[in-house]
Order: sequence, then structure tokens, then C-alpha cells
Amino acid sequence: MDIKPINIFFFCRYLATGDSFRSVAFSYRVGGSTVAGIVKQVCEAIWDCLQDTYMPVPDAAEWRRIAADFNNLAFPNCLGAVDGKHVVIEAPPRSGSLYYNYKGTFSIVLLAVVDAKYRFRLVDVGAYGKNSDGGTLAASAFGAALRRGSLDIPEDSPLPGAEHLGAMPFVFVADEAFPLRKNIMRPYPGHTAGEKRAFNFRLSHVRRIVECAFGILATQWRVYRRVLCVSPEVVESIVKATCILQNFMRWDNDTIPRPAPTAEPSFGLLSTPRLGSNNATRDAVAVREAFAAYFSSPAGRVHWQEGRY
Repeated sequence: MDIKPINIFFFCRYLATGDSFRSVAFSYRVGGSTVAGIVKQVCEAIWDCLQDTYMPVPDAAEWRRIAADFNNLAFPNCLGAVDGKHVVIEAPPRSGSLYYNYKGTFSIVLLAVVDAKYRFRLVDVGAYGKNSDGGTLAASAFGAALRRGSLDIPEDSPLPGAEHLGAMPFVFVADEAFPLRKNIMRPYPGHTAGEKRAFNFRLSHVRRIVECAFGILATQWRVYRRVLCVSPEVVESIVKATCILQNFMRWDNDTIPRPAPTAEPSFGLLSTPRLGSNNATRDAVAVREAFAAYFSSPAGRVHWQEGRY
């Protein structure tokens, strides 16, 4: 698709400043509908041109490379941190409460899997704001592929130095709003101690990477700091384009950021935990207990967790 340089300028001005279409149009004496059409066109072109290179669906070999990066952050067999971000929008006409979320705003949801380098590896955009994170996951293409076993996840592998535990599955880490599954680890609920508290601490240490990635996204593109007064379809195009551009800027960065350890497990930006359904299978519970035992064992313990729990 042939995109003129001036169109790229309008796109960057709108997304980087958070100005409205009308404000950008007034500044350069063009029509508001013209700016709106340009932004949508450029967003779609960026996604179409860059998605295969900077956000391909990982194969088994790539999943193993991602897991190796998380192993350097003291959480082996981890394939990514999962969370949802509400992108605030103006209520679409005749939409009722479909987009009304628990924060009291209208939104669509960006569900993302983020690697240890703050890169978006899988995204699902467009779920109704009223859905819980667990419901969004269940309805997403990512959730469906995880249930079908079609994500090309590597075969189970022992944790480093803990062959006695047997082969352990590769997992995604999430907060308490997500369900516990064999391939999705969430924190133990309530007040914990001992191995459970150690597990929550270590999970929190890597899970907040996805929150940091959302923070980077909102800092680079200030359009996320305002109410988007455009259709949900245009918002989806904007979100996908900004995610792929964040990957583009970080793709060749081999440095793995190391978040400073926290004294307490983090529950995100909320003052109280969001609780999701936890009708876990016995296999899922057994996997979490094995990770908890490993993190408190000599093979899995790290020096910076001492005294933290």
C-alpha cells in the first residue's frame, strides 16, 4: 500500500500527542474526516506490512527462546506474561452496557502475551469492556488455541536442577483475574505463607512485565491517555498498530530488563485483587504446587527472595 509521507505525519501527530482528529485537522487546515481516514489507513498498512516480521505466532523453537529469557528472570518454563488492558472509548451508539467496564468507563480490551523483553508476542483486540479477564481469555483466539493445543508449545521439560519433579509443562503467568489451568499459572489466593508465598512472589516478579509493557505503550503513544472518540473498529486498528510499532522498536534489543524485586506480591494497579473463577483441574493444581515446591528448594531458590516472604 502506497502511504504518502504527510499521511505518516498525521498518524504520528494523532497517536503521539493524543490530540483529537478535529484538533489535528484544524492545525493543518484539512477536514476532520480526512485525518480520520488517514489514521485508519496508516494503522492498517503498518499492521499488514509488519505483522509477519515483528509479531509472528511463535513456533516451538521461538517459544523455547522466550522461555530461556524468562529463565534468566528466575522463572523457568515460562512462555509469557498475560494480562488485559482496557482502552477507554466513547460509548458507541446503541451499545447499551456491552462496553461498560468495572472501572466505570467504556472500553475495549487488549489481551496480550508479553515476553521478557516487553515485546507483544500475541494480541487479541476488541473484546467488550464488560467482560472479565477470564471471560476475555476464553473468548479470544489465544484462549481457543490454548484449549485446542494448537499453539505449538514445546513438550514438557524438567525444571533446572529438579529432574526428580519430572517433566513440567511450559506455562503462561497471569494475575488472580485469570483461571488456573495446566498452562496458566495464577497466584494462590488470600494470605499465604511458606511455599505458597514464595510462589506468589516469584510469579509477581515476572507477571508485572506485562503491566510494564502496557505502561511503555501508554507513555510512547499518549492517545491511550484520553477517551478515544472513534468507532471500536478504528480503535482496534490503532491498538494493533501501536503494539506492532513497540515490537519494531525493541525487536533487536538483546538486553533483558530486570524488574527490581518487590517485598510483596503485586496485584497490579488495583487496591484490591480482582478475583476470577478458579475451577481448576487436579493437573493444574499439581503443576502449581510443583512450581511452589521448586521455588523453595535449594535448586530453585534465588538469593533475592530471602526475607521477602
